[in-house]
Amino acid sequence: MDYLINNDILINWLTQYGAISLFVLLVFGIIALPIPEETLMILSGVLIKKGGLLLFPTLTAAYLGSITGISLSYFLGCVAGKYLLAKFEKRDFVKKHLQRVHKWFDRFGKWTLLIGYFIPGVRHFTGFSAGAMDMKFKKFALFAYTGAIFWVSTFISIGYFFGNYCFSFLEELDIDFTLIIVILISLFVAYFILSRLIPLFIKLWKIIFR
Repeated sequence: MDYLINNDILINWLTQYGAISLFVLLVFGIIALPIPEETLMILSGVLIKKGGLLLFPTLTAAYLGSITGISLSYFLGCVAGKYLLAKFEKRDFVKKHLQRVHKWFDRFGKWTLLIGYFIPGVRHFTGFSAGAMDMKFKKFALFAYTGAIFWVSTFISIGYFFGNYCFSFLEELDIDFTLIIVILISLFVAYFILSRLIPLFIKLWKIIFR
């Protein structure tokens, strides 16, 4: 889906309306409107670095916007999920993304709510799908809100520390930025799993062969 808002418009809104524009755009972006959320947060990080936005209000707005958006999506799934699924699942775009999200839930369970933020086309349906599947709110909130913190912190930090370099680098190489993030997350997850499993294997080895 082509985004309807370009970088110049985003920068104008951020500088003119500040953190409140970031909050509103992230809410509607999470609900599935065509808003480039990662670009929005990177630009916010750049503006924080340059003094155009204040750090604390911007981070707070980004966290609350992400949490509010996915919560509204979750409650929509709880209240009208089954009805909307029956009504719209025949549409190819909706059906394709819902099937993709269901595969993620089948594979990763509740962790989909955390890592799904980093995958466009998945994050826009994770909250809704969790609600439609009658996931308990406490479980939903724990993973979805934790994911929001990681997601927001990651992209605003990228904008703050590497924003200008990041945009020029990707334009020159014509690389999908989302692909890079997915690769980085996969490497982090692999490292985390291996760091847990290797000591366990060592202990088992010692027990078996001592």
